[in-house]
Amino acid sequence: MGRRHRDALFPPSEAARLRIYVDIDPDHVVEDFSHAPGLEDVELLITSWGCPPLDAGVLDRAPALKAVVHAAGSVKHHVTRACWDRGLAVTSAAAANAVPVAEYTVAAILFANKRVLEIGGLYRDRRSPLDWSLLFPGFGNYRRTVGVVGASLVGRKVLELLRPYDLDLLLADPHVGPAQAAALGARHVTLDELVAASDVVSLHAPALPDTRHLMDARRLSLLRDGATLVNTARGSLVDTEALAAEAATGRVHAVIDVTEPEVLPAESPLYSLPNVLLTPHIAGSLGGELRRIAVSALDEVERYCAGRPFRHAVHQAALATSA
Repeated sequence: MGRRHRDALFPPSEAARLRIYVDIDPDHVVEDFSHAPGLEDVELLITSWGCPPLDAGVLDRAPALKAVVHAAGSVKHHVTRACWDRGLAVTSAAAANAVPVAEYTVAAILFANKRVLEIGGLYRDRRSPLDWSLLFPGFGNYRRTVGVVGASLVGRKVLELLRPYDLDLLLADPHVGPAQAAALGARHVTLDELVAASDVVSLHAPALPDTRHLMDARRLSLLRDGATLVNTARGSLVDTEALAAEAATGRVHAVIDVTEPEVLPAESPLYSLPNVLLTPHIAGSLGGELRRIAVSALDEVERYCAGRPFRHAVHQAALATSA
């Protein structure tokens, strides 16, 4: 992993717990496997953001390697086909990382329906109270419709967190049926039906060839007037130019934490449109939230050393439809 991630994930308290389970020097951080001595004795790798690919060449130098504990979300960037061919056991902290993303999303949904950004901006500019009910008829969260796109770890957590509210929840996911959606507290609909019926559309699908520009110009045009699009998943799910054009009309709103490209050009209108909240990929684990990821990884190390299966095992077959 990158050294800065090691420093954030494994401060002295977590490093001390790690030493209980395994023979490790927490100060030894590998950022480039070509300069990593001693791989021949390694049985367990603890990885995170910045881990180089574990290709066949690396595995040839690590004949004793049996498992990878990833202290982050997706393993697609470094767990290669060679790892699966070797039969390595792999786990990730994706479930732990899903929590802050879902929390951010729920806050965005509740604020969107309450029109917090618009009212806050007007109040700041006018510095006097206005008739908010007249300006925003029907605003608020009671019996509003929220559409969740994708029953991913984050999507399911969002549905769970929204369940106590008086909201009508919709779910669109080609891999989930009506009964499964109902068990998650939502009504299963097609994606177009969801987009057209929702006051807030929240994206939680993985970045796959089939999901690229899932929200294109045609689908964005289906959003009802005043609806809000929330994207805390992957930037590639949204056609950025089409979103900018649609938002520029003032007809719809957007809360966007991920973009394509990851940093938009300085001239992008999404930075300055008053109906768009653009944040720099902060929904995931940051700051103190990284401790949850560290604890998840340490729990998995403990399970491995006790001869128990991983709680959050990653399976190759699932990667085709996951982040």
